[in-house]
Amino acid sequence: MAALSDLLPVAAVRLDVPAADWREAVRTAGGLLVETGAATGTYTAEMIRNAEENGPYFVIAPGFALAHARPSPAVLRTGLSWVRLEAPVEFGHEAHDPVQLVVALAAADSGAHTAAMAALARLLADPATERALREAADPEALHAVLAGAAGERGETGGERGETAGERGERPPGGPAVHKILTVCGNGVGTSLFLKNTLEQVLDRWGWARHVTVEATDTISAKGKAAEAVAILTSREIARTLGEVGIPVTVVEDFTSAVETDRALRATYDV
Repeated sequence: MAALSDLLPVAAVRLDVPAADWREAVRTAGGLLVETGAATGTYTAEMIRNAEENGPYFVIAPGFALAHARPSPAVLRTGLSWVRLEAPVEFGHEAHDPVQLVVALAAADSGAHTAAMAALARLLADPATERALREAADPEALHAVLAGAAGERGETGGERGETAGERGERPPGGPAVHKILTVCGNGVGTSLFLKNTLEQVLDRWGWARHVTVEATDTISAKGKAAEAVAILTSREIARTLGEVGIPVTVVEDFTSAVETDRALRATYDV
């Protein structure tokens, strides 16, 4: 699978860019995908339409948006672009506005970029690396941070108590192996961020062998709910899903191991 720094070339990075609103911010990020050969201009329109139809669910952490749409003929190859805005803009998100960092993802399929998304999630969850990315003086400096830090940190911090896994326990009830769904509008971007964070928590609990995590989209999630014990997703996607027959837990910050830990505790009442 492609590394994060391979999917995000220096030419796809713009820093301190002015934008009047969220649509202009997404157009700038989409324009960089076009310039670097990852997508056509149609894909930018698809990203904007995705937000208009599903709400600002891809604002997944304070000040950070992962703009994307479904794989389509408008995607020429899997790639990323990175835009740091001169001044933050409102995306309409209840918890994470205003947004200053917009990363756009063009995914040719649902799997080629999984490792890169996991690496980016780990970097943004690490306060020191996240600060270095936000404060990079130029695109070359930012790219150097990505290339140097990706994969070095496999776990996010945060205060926690003793977990069930550390006490030698396993998830209560149900099948020997449980499934939890992480859901976003398209199943290729933000759901992978949350999947990565949840898997880190499960590893720390000692439950990785007992619980599998599948990232999926809203349409598929309704059909797959019968196979799962719970869904973790954003507030906007939870509203879209409605009643699916299993618990749906809202996670505000998809990069936060602390919040995801709380969501897992709520799911299993531990």
